[in-house]
Amino acid sequence: MSFCVNLQQLRTFCEVATELSFTMAAKKLHYAQSSVTAQIRSLEEAVGAVLFDRRGRRIALTKAGTRLLPYAEMMLCIAEAAHKEVCEAVTAA
Repeated sequence: MSFCVNLQQLRTFCEVATELSFTMAAKKLHYAQSSVTAQIRSLEEAVGAVLFDRRGRRIALTKAGTRLLPYAEMMLCIAEAAHKEVCEAVTAA
């Protein structure tokens, strides 16, 4: 089973999970709402699970979404730390 996601999808997922709103997440990320929706759909396809329970304008994390969230947050932290290390190495060189 292939699991191919990108950092933008994870960042968007975390923001939607925090805001519990596609609209608010889009505003905070400076994306069009359609872009947020597309990224979440693509992430859901990649993980093979629905991550949000959508009921009209209200959304909530599903069990799968709740389980993914801490890992998504960790992956973003690791990516940020790696970027910082590389930048420091380049600056020191």
